[in-house]
Amino acid sequence: MKQKFRVRTNERFQEIRQQGKSFSDRHLVLCYLQNDLPYSRFGFAVSTRIGNAVVRNRIKRQLREILRLRTDTIRPGWDIVVIARQAIKDVDYHTMDAACARLLGRAHLLV
Repeated sequence: MKQKFRVRTNERFQEIRQQGKSFSDRHLVLCYLQNDLPYSRFGFAVSTRIGNAVVRNRIKRQLREILRLRTDTIRPGWDIVVIARQAIKDVDYHTMDAACARLLGRAHLLV
């Protein structure tokens, strides 16, 4: 995922988390807030409680790929933060993909 499509600053993460809306399930929390850009941006948060660096980076890589493949079906103009929960370390890629799709659908962010 290109850098222009990423939420990079801690201030923006906090703003999305506090002022935005959120949906959650057993594996993920999806927070979103409208931006004034013609494209959507994504941020990922995986806590150290989930596992060591290898596990956390694998989860972030998989989530980035899931959302990269869905970029053309996600409505533009939103900042989206995906927060991983403890249960995500025990699931495979397809379960993560289904959880992301379900949360994006519930948030009405899909075209």
